[in-house]
Amino acid sequence: MASLVAHAVLGILVIGVIIRSNPGIFRKVPDGPRLSAIEVTLYVAGFASVILGWYPNVRFVQQDGPDKVFFNPLWGDGSWAHYIKLMFDNPAASSAGQDYTIANVVLLPLFTIVDGRRRGIARPWLYFVSSLFTSFAFAWAFYLATTERQRRLSA
Repeated sequence: MASLVAHAVLGILVIGVIIRSNPGIFRKVPDGPRLSAIEVTLYVAGFASVILGWYPNVRFVQQDGPDKVFFNPLWGDGSWAHYIKLMFDNPAASSAGQDYTIANVVLLPLFTIVDGRRRGIARPWLYFVSSLFTSFAFAWAFYLATTERQRRLSA
């Protein structure tokens, strides 16, 4: 369970660094609502993905992790390596696993880094880092909400 707590803390820290690195984007909007309808929708989808993903991740660590409080989260039972191995356990899982892996490890960082630099977003690579501790859907929704907020502020 310590690994899950560490993931949660690291996820919150990375989100905080993104927000603090971009004070111009995350400042109060002078005219209009604090959040637009699209921003709310994106944040709800992102947080829902974390909440919905948390339950099976807790079960995975409880069922497959060792009984020790502290263990190596990189390899062994209940680790990332074990999780990834199970992601390719059968043909159906393999299809979804490869799609998710390419989207999260290649496309998300490529898009957020290139697009983020073009938009003047500081440290856009942190959106990928956040996906390692939250979820792919959360990182993607958070990035899109950031760009929507930036668009509203520049209007």
